[in-house]
Amino acid sequence: MIDRRTFGKVVGAGAAGTAAASLIGLGGPAAAASSPPGPGAERAATAPTAGTGDGSFPVLKQVRAGELTVGYAEAGPADGPAVILLHGWPYDIHSYVDVAPLLAAQGYRVIVPYLRGHGTTTFLSPTTFRNAQQSVIAHDIIALMDALRIKKAVFGGFDWGSRTADIIAALWPKRCEALVSVTGYLITDREKNKQPLPPAAEWAWWYQYYFATERGAQGFEKYRHDFAKLIWHNVSPSWNFDDATFDRTAAAFDNEDYVPIVIHNYRWRLGLAQGDPRYDGVEARLAAAPDIAVPTITLDGELDPFTPAGDGTAYRAKFTGPYDHRTLKGIGHNVPQEAPEAFARAVLDADRL
Repeated sequence: MIDRRTFGKVVGAGAAGTAAASLIGLGGPAAAASSPPGPGAERAATAPTAGTGDGSFPVLKQVRAGELTVGYAEAGPADGPAVILLHGWPYDIHSYVDVAPLLAAQGYRVIVPYLRGHGTTTFLSPTTFRNAQQSVIAHDIIALMDALRIKKAVFGGFDWGSRTADIIAALWPKRCEALVSVTGYLITDREKNKQPLPPAAEWAWWYQYYFATERGAQGFEKYRHDFAKLIWHNVSPSWNFDDATFDRTAAAFDNEDYVPIVIHNYRWRLGLAQGDPRYDGVEARLAAAPDIAVPTITLDGELDPFTPAGDGTAYRAKFTGPYDHRTLKGIGHNVPQEAPEAFARAVLDADRL
């Protein structure tokens, strides 16, 4: 989930169409930002898709990218400007199952990938280090863009996805047209993470300390679905998701690399696990907390326990380009699935900043 230092059901095709219509007044994409899919990718539908009506994506595809074969959903015209939507933990691509058709209806080519260790995203080699430090996940997405011949995209993310999108916006701004980042600036500073927080704040991060132990790793392996459902209830107290909604996402946790990836991510953040030396230079740049200059909209869920106080002021100075901030009343941590139209609107607005 997000950095320690920074504190139901899908709508059917008809409902999605109604929601999309309410976004039409904002206008479509500002300019084309991508090229047709590369030879390694399966073709997307060329017409905007509105979902299957049962909370799932109509088509899932795979492409070799870097050290992975990445599973992803795609919606919208293949020649439209790209939007890449990145999920967090413990979630998957279905956090965007209502957002994607709204953006596709506006002419965007929407790509929603499974992060490493989730869903159908797998490693090409069984000997590859199951590394989940922050910079390697960002490299995964750059490799995906290259594989799909996407030169530049609008990024939207929450949780791990916000952090990944923030990194790309900060270090590879030429690949980032605009940014929507839930909970603001989430680039991890491991030195700052060594400093204690007040007890109430530490309590919210209980699972990180659990994961730091061998008992925690074994418990997570054994109870991965129960664990995720508990987190969902705790961080989205007003979201009344049903079992079918949870089960669609929980299937992504059956990936054989899911537990190693999650455990390594949190242990790495606390300085309890080493990363890959190949990324030391990138991590040094990230430790300096680089500013983000691309057009950005930050979103906070009012009921998210990780939302910092101050209506975005805690991280405002890190965004030096065109900027807007929005707090979503009555919304918890999983912003795109709890408030899909507000998230889609933020993407459209960010692209126009």
